[in-house]
Amino acid sequence: MQLSQGSAIVVGGAGGFGSATVRRLINAGGYVVVADFDEERGTELAEKLGERAIFVKTDVTSDESIDNLVARAVELAPLRAAVIVHGGKPAAHRLVNRDGETYPVSTFSRTLDVFLTGTFRVLSKAAQAMAKNEPLESGQRGVIITTASIAAYEGRTGQTDYSAAKGGIIGMNLTAARDLAPVGVRVMCISPGVVKTPLWRNSTEEQMMQRFPIPNPKRPGYPDEYAALAEHIIANDYLNGEVIRLDAALRM
Repeated sequence: MQLSQGSAIVVGGAGGFGSATVRRLINAGGYVVVADFDEERGTELAEKLGERAIFVKTDVTSDESIDNLVARAVELAPLRAAVIVHGGKPAAHRLVNRDGETYPVSTFSRTLDVFLTGTFRVLSKAAQAMAKNEPLESGQRGVIITTASIAAYEGRTGQTDYSAAKGGIIGMNLTAARDLAPVGVRVMCISPGVVKTPLWRNSTEEQMMQRFPIPNPKRPGYPDEYAALAEHIIANDYLNGEVIRLDAALRM
């Protein structure tokens, strides 16, 4: 699928993965909506990229916010792609800590609402808009890329909520692809490993390698490697219903 004459939304577009993806999709010829809760960084990025990019402040926990996001994208051009890559650093809690206190259920629920339910909100509402598109010559109407994590497979200590949320994203990937097959909308998932995003701004690559035994190449990933994969998924119509680990063979 080509993005020329179409629009794309990147949820989490002001972040590390997101901003790299926005730049690639702009270069691919599409109109791109930078969707993020961070108004300052999102506006700055959109202004740098010119008239083919706009910023829309987005709260993934709000149906109304996602409705507005999708409507703004459709105003630009038919919505052909959605990349859902919003992030953040969830709190780390053991199920029972050294003082015998249990993990706060409210924190667990909040993490699932942001990462899992937030992903579902965007996926379902973007798919609804894509289903109304005229099909391309390939029969395709759109493609949606979600983002999991290797924590879905091998969560570290204190990641019960995050691992559950990311595991849920992986769990719904194939079913969503099958649900949307009749309307020509593909669904794919990228599951990144350790990547040098702004969350790691206080750590050098050497320090990151001391914490994580990344086999090959022996370095953390870069956001543009995620973006390059997202761009290829959009372009390659035969990629559907699959989860791709982007982790240099790292296993926790």
